[in-house]
Amino acid sequence: MKRLFCLAAIATALMGQSITAQAAGVEFGIGQTSDSTMTYRLGLQFDWDKTWLQSDVGRVTGYWSGAYTYWDGDRTPAASSLSFSPVFVYEFAGQNVKPYVEAGIGVALFSRTQIEDNNIGESFQFEDRLGFGLRFAGGHEIGIRATHYSNAGINSSNGGVESYALHYTMPL
Repeated sequence: MKRLFCLAAIATALMGQSITAQAAGVEFGIGQTSDSTMTYRLGLQFDWDKTWLQSDVGRVTGYWSGAYTYWDGDRTPAASSLSFSPVFVYEFAGQNVKPYVEAGIGVALFSRTQIEDNNIGESFQFEDRLGFGLRFAGGHEIGIRATHYSNAGINSSNGGVESYALHYTMPL
C-alpha cells in the first residue's frame, strides 16, 4: 500500500511538471450506488491539449483526472478513495455548447474493502467510466457519469461497485 501511495505521489509530481500549459478544471460530483451509498467526488482535470480525428462533426480529445471520493453508506462505515485516470472524450462541434461522450480506465485506492453489500476484495481497484454531458463556452461542464470499480480478479473477492453521478466542472 505504501508503495502505491509513493508511486501516486511521484506520478503526480511528474504530471505537475508537464501540465503548466494545459487547461485545468475542478470537478464536483454527487452520486449514488445501487446499494444507496451516496458518493461525493472532488477532483482535478488537466486537458491533454491534443486533438485527433477532427472533422465538421467533432473531435477526439482527453484529460487526466485525479479525484477524491467519499462513500457514505447506511450499513457500513464511510469509505474514501483516491483515483487517477486518463479519459478520452469525443466532443461534438458547437459554438457555445458542445455535447460530449467520455470513456476512461484508471486506478483507485480505497480506504475500506466493504462498501455496503459489496466486498471489493482489496484496496487497489481499477476505475472504468462512461459518461456524457455538455461543455459550455468559458470552460464550464455538466454531465452524467457511470463509474465501475473492480479489482479485475486480482483478489478472489471481486464484488465491484458502481456509482452513477451528476458532475459539474469549472475552469481554474
